[in-house]
Amino acid sequence: MAKQKLSIDTGVQEFEINGSGVLRFNPSDPNVYNRFTEMLEKVQAVENELVEKAGQLPKEDNGVAALALLADADRKTKAALQEAFGKENDFDQLLDGVNLMAVAGNGERVVTNLLDALRPIVQEGASRFYEEKANAAVAKAQANREARRAAGHK
Repeated sequence: MAKQKLSIDTGVQEFEINGSGVLRFNPSDPNVYNRFTEMLEKVQAVENELVEKAGQLPKEDNGVAALALLADADRKTKAALQEAFGKENDFDQLLDGVNLMAVAGNGERVVTNLLDALRPIVQEGASRFYEEKANAAVAKAQANREARRAAGHK
């Protein structure tokens, strides 16, 4: 028996990031929205942990421990992003190996810039999903009303 192929529109869109790679996800997928909001809390917890641990480093530390903390925070943040947007999205590759805790040219952490860029896309996708759900509910209610009217005229 020959294997057959199905091509299904899943709503996945592609977003090129700084010429380093392509992030793929469906912005109107409510699962993505839920994972995104959960990921925001995880990223904040990672940043809080980083600040707390960095504050506990001895003053005579030569920076090795601080670099290890930054590398750990980067790994945890990229794992949270990958969990939110899908395992196929390798954020280390997408961001050309940049540590997400690094400070960018605008004075913000790279992770802040990334989240600021993704937030409106995910929020607009969630709004589109809920708008379509609401429109479907209205259409169903109108169809039910018309069916009741038609039944009443018989």
